[in-house]
Amino acid sequence: MRHHGRLAAGALLAVALAGSMTACGNDSGDAGGKVTLNYWLWDDNQTASYQECADAFHTANPNITVKITQTAWAQYWQNLTTQIASGDAPDVWTDHVSYYPQFVTSNQILDIQPYVQRDKVDLSQFQAGLADLFVKDGKRYGLPKDWDTMALVYNTTLLSAQGVTAADLTDLTWNPTDGGTLQQVIAKATVDANGHNGLDPAFDKNHVKVYGFLPEFADGSQGQNGWGDLAESAGFTFLDKNPWGTHYKYDDPKLADTINWYKQLIAKGYSPKFDKQSTLGRPAVMDAGQGAITFAGSWEINSYLSATAKQKYAFAPLPTGPTGRKTSINGLSDAIYAGTKHKEQAWDWVKFLGSAACQDLVAKNAVVFPAIAEATDKALAAHQAKGQDVQVFTDEAKASGGTFFLPVTDHGNEISQTVQDAIQSIVLGQSDAASGLKKANNTVNAMFQ
Repeated sequence: MRHHGRLAAGALLAVALAGSMTACGNDSGDAGGKVTLNYWLWDDNQTASYQECADAFHTANPNITVKITQTAWAQYWQNLTTQIASGDAPDVWTDHVSYYPQFVTSNQILDIQPYVQRDKVDLSQFQAGLADLFVKDGKRYGLPKDWDTMALVYNTTLLSAQGVTAADLTDLTWNPTDGGTLQQVIAKATVDANGHNGLDPAFDKNHVKVYGFLPEFADGSQGQNGWGDLAESAGFTFLDKNPWGTHYKYDDPKLADTINWYKQLIAKGYSPKFDKQSTLGRPAVMDAGQGAITFAGSWEINSYLSATAKQKYAFAPLPTGPTGRKTSINGLSDAIYAGTKHKEQAWDWVKFLGSAACQDLVAKNAVVFPAIAEATDKALAAHQAKGQDVQVFTDEAKASGGTFFLPVTDHGNEISQTVQDAIQSIVLGQSDAASGLKKANNTVNAMFQ
């Protein structure tokens, strides 16, 4: 999908969202009652699919044209804040659970619950729980459009060379003490310059050619690309309640234990040092053949399985931790700018985006998993038709008790920067995990007082 970099950019919305809306938005009407709606999204992989939706919508509504603007993740939010501050925001934009609370607080997105009730939108058709993510105090700020879960992605050639098969990866275990069978596979997949793997007594951790595992530490306050999933499988929970909790639990020893497990991977030479890998990023290191295993979101399926990928990849389930296998499940929605001059037309577009008519179009292109359950099945079938085995993502989404939602609270950007800075400091050896996370947690919870 999409969330390239997540919240690592920090408080991008701080200035623009500090005040309330002051203008009335785009005047995108034309002569003769025709209206042009400006719609923004960030994922270039999805632009074609939503252009198909826009074309179908225009056919059914000849007086409404949807103009799509796609901008990369970091620039997307920066541009959006600028436009909101000037009162010239797009009529509709793709929204994320980590950002929308600040739009809500600043009264910058429209409550669509009256429209949902009036038009009798069936909320039961969506993947369980997604419809509740964008609701606060009985007001609704979006309809679910898609979802994503996490899995392991691995270089099939590198693992095969070390005698690791696909079957070896289907039921991995993990714990923060010895890493379980996941760490054993990681060690076996790590190879030094002389061809010794991490289980060989002759392994040279100072001259590593292929790292068994690539972690992600530029991952905001959620750890969606790795540490959050493992911490949850160890019994950690982010909040007192979600969504809209007011007390975070980053001081939980289970999270500290998880971060310490990552640190020992680095110490053993199974993972690169943070300051070394961070200059390239995980996908680049994987495609260079210097990493064997990492975490991947379902929005990255086509990046890894495309014909242009330099390596051969496959996906495997996340490992089972002390409390089971856990994956974050996240969903996007579409927000209507509260200042738009075309509320009814914008609602018609958002309602169409959340309908089977659009989500089936998205499904057939096999880029993301749509929020409507039947469309998800169609997307899976489209992947299978392309020869892509990605059922691990849908199996995890359906597993009882196997998913958790990313935290939805106020102060998302500030929390993200605070927690990410703390974790990076710990990984760099500038503080220990327990005290560093406790300090960060105190800072975070003070934001709610």
